[in-house]
Amino acid sequence: MSEPRRRTKSDTNTPKTIARLDAESAIHRLIASYVHLLDEGKFGEIAELLQYAEFDIVGNVASGEANIEALLYSNVQLHADGTPRTWHTLANTLIDVDSRGETASASSYYTVHQQLDGFALQPIVTGKYLDRFERRDGEWRFVHRALTVHSIGDLQHHAKSAEAA
Repeated sequence: MSEPRRRTKSDTNTPKTIARLDAESAIHRLIASYVHLLDEGKFGEIAELLQYAEFDIVGNVASGEANIEALLYSNVQLHADGTPRTWHTLANTLIDVDSRGETASASSYYTVHQQLDGFALQPIVTGKYLDRFERRDGEWRFVHRALTVHSIGDLQHHAKSAEAA
């Protein structure tokens, strides 16, 4: 007959660990969903994703679905295929969930590449997404998203302000 298994410190924290990993997975999916929708030009779906959030694009702040959608349309150029012709890459995502599992924060690096006819594939901007989340009725949602810029390349085919310049 084998000896009974001894409980280890990690065994006693298993439910907490599973809850934290579950929260991190749900939050990572929200972060990734945003960039997929953005590259597809689905501004209405982004607005729905951020409907409970304050959205800050380098100091231009909006909240509420209609205002967030309008902010995106006023800042990002769409091309003949209905997309910004971008490809966002996320990296170095750090997610911190509070001890009660009700709020969280995250930061992620992003790099945006763009290509159009006559505009070779190239990185056009890098920066960080700074996010806050809350769990309501068992579901995680954005409550704040800030987009910061680290390095800027050629934005003439992406940012509306660059288009006007």
